[in-house]
Amino acid sequence: MRFVLITALLLTLSSPAQADFQDGWAASLKGDYATALREWLPLADQGNADAQNNLGFMFNFGRGVTQNAAEAAKWYRLAAEQGNANAQYNLGIFYEQGRAVTQDTAEAAKWYRLAAEQGNADAQSNLVALADAGQGVTQGAAAQGNADALADAGQGVTQDAAAQGNADALADAGQGVTQDAAAQGNADALADAGQGVT
Repeated sequence: MRFVLITALLLTLSSPAQADFQDGWAASLKGDYATALREWLPLADQGNADAQNNLGFMFNFGRGVTQNAAEAAKWYRLAAEQGNANAQYNLGIFYEQGRAVTQDTAEAAKWYRLAAEQGNADAQSNLVALADAGQGVTQGAAAQGNADALADAGQGVTQDAAAQGNADALADAGQGVTQDAAAQGNADALADAGQGVT
């Protein structure tokens, strides 16, 4: 599992807050986490979910700050509650692993589901993995890792997981994608062969 640091750069700088966020982003890419912290902390305190998620990452991995899982969970939760899909995914990992929170696979599934509903492929994969293990999701077809059943049941796995490049998760879930084709990432060939990718 991996934690997600915001990877998309904002296309325009229409406000000082966005400029500060961008300055923090540029600094973090150079490994200058002290500057990133200086730029992002005021934004996070003002409720900027992207800055909050990034502070969660910094505290989670000790980038420019003392590593502190409880502080990371605090920032991830603040961002997740505002609907930040990356923070929802990250908070799901904390609940699944019991990092700075009580381990709770149902709570992990809740956060993965919220992130997955926004198209986060990693959250979709983790939700299927929980279903495979019979943890935190509805039993029955969902517990067998059936991504279509999860989607139909509103369990956070979108029908277009293959279109998002998540063929491995579909193959793991037994959704008609062969392991070889999934490893090759060849969605067109799979669709042409009637292998469950539309």
